[in-house]
Amino acid sequence: MDHQLPSSAAIKSAIYAAWPICLGYVPIGLALGVLAEQAAIPWWAMAMMSVLVFAGSAQFICVAMIAAGSSLGAIIGTTFIVNLRHLLMSSALAVYLHGVRRSFLSLFAYGITDESFAVNMARFRAGGWTRFQALIVNHLANSVWILATVSGVLIGQLVPAGAFGIDYALVGMFICLLVFQLHGRLYVITALIAAIVAVLWAWLIPGDSYIVGGAVCAATCGYLFQIKRDKSS
Repeated sequence: MDHQLPSSAAIKSAIYAAWPICLGYVPIGLALGVLAEQAAIPWWAMAMMSVLVFAGSAQFICVAMIAAGSSLGAIIGTTFIVNLRHLLMSSALAVYLHGVRRSFLSLFAYGITDESFAVNMARFRAGGWTRFQALIVNHLANSVWILATVSGVLIGQLVPAGAFGIDYALVGMFICLLVFQLHGRLYVITALIAAIVAVLWAWLIPGDSYIVGGAVCAATCGYLFQIKRDKSS
């Protein structure tokens, strides 16, 4: 494992790798900030959320659930389920971080998102990518996300509620994420199970637990289907 600080060329390479992520974070962060402002969340609270959480999907869900008056337990439970994928991403990246101090690992793990994971994993596999370059990617994206979400709250004061379809941002984002995950019949079946369970749960059980219930049931069924398929192949 390298222990030398990156050269100027390596830093430029890391910035070059991070800029597409940053570019994508600007409109999404602004949309989240506008939604937060419309949910009566002040800019400083949005800043704290982005600093402490730094998870776009979880933050969108949190803002939407706050606006809907959901309970604290439902918000925490849903966020926990949504962010469980970070365990898998961190485990995959850990292969390239042997012998690194825990302080560095903590700082590195904090900045992992779906986008930074994809960029760093591809470059680690290609070779010639250092942990410091990966760290730059993580935290450059983090900085842009914080600025974008806070700016969105401040700008949101000038944007009428429902304008530009911003209130559809959360739904649109997750539809897009879902479509890109449908790589085969197993994924389609799992998605349908999540939808059916969530609808039935919301119909039969009061409250907002249908989000967690649908996610857990679908993930469990998908896991069992995958095991059965692997055994039969």
